[in-house]
Amino acid sequence: MPEFQDLGHVGVQFDSPGVRHFAIDPADGQDLPIRPRVLRVLATGNLAVRDELGETIVYPVFAGETFAFSGVGIDETGTTADVVGWL
Repeated sequence: MPEFQDLGHVGVQFDSPGVRHFAIDPADGQDLPIRPRVLRVLATGNLAVRDELGETIVYPVFAGETFAFSGVGIDETGTTADVVGWL
């Protein structure tokens, strides 16, 4: 196991590297169980992102892209891309 550098005293900033990741299953009208700092796109397609006011916008995204938006939900309707959440 690699050596771990404890940076807990620094706190996580927006430009800090991710420390956790999780799969996202799109679901219409459902909030994500954990709100990610950013999304990482695994497969190219469209991404229907819902914000905290309930507004959904569909974005074209590409595999390998880091999508720098912290949406509260990923709707199934309109989403064809595969993404994971990063914290």
